[in-house]
Amino acid sequence: MRVTFDLSEKDLRYFRSALQKARKSAKSYDESVIIEGARELVKEVGAERPPDFIGVRIAKLHELIAMLEDDEWRLTGQDRARVLNALAYFVDPDDLIPDKVPGIGYLDDAIMVELVLQELRHEIEAYDDFCEFRKTRPKKAVQKGLESRRVQLQSRMRRRRRRDRGARSGSRTTPGKSPFSLW
Repeated sequence: MRVTFDLSEKDLRYFRSALQKARKSAKSYDESVIIEGARELVKEVGAERPPDFIGVRIAKLHELIAMLEDDEWRLTGQDRARVLNALAYFVDPDDLIPDKVPGIGYLDDAIMVELVLQELRHEIEAYDDFCEFRKTRPKKAVQKGLESRRVQLQSRMRRRRRRDRGARSGSRTTPGKSPFSLW
């Protein structure tokens, strides 16, 4: 069965506000605390066996964590901060639905994961392409081309993000583009 719902502008404002609050409180955290908090949430949710629509979404946080911990990807500066800011929400214990509510305690987290994945789609696409490149090349060939491929993919990621930001500011109804932005 498929269940869908629409988030109103008021709903989106709530999630924006919750993320901004989490980002502010996370400024005092070392990034390792944010990463470990997100990792702990994934582990906790997996142990509780929530409904699939929640578990599947929360498990997607693994890729954001991997992106930050991958020494060869070397995500730095504002790009790294965007991913850390997104993960900060999942460390914040105050959320819309307390996590201890059976069955739906992680629903707000699952919704935020969907919003974060949409917002970071260019980062995720670039990282996936990087991992695929690294996986399909012989070890010696990978080392030679890895740096240039990383630079190329991260540049593409930033270009696409700027393009989308421009499209959002120009028109709230651009086909295929989300009018929602977490930042």
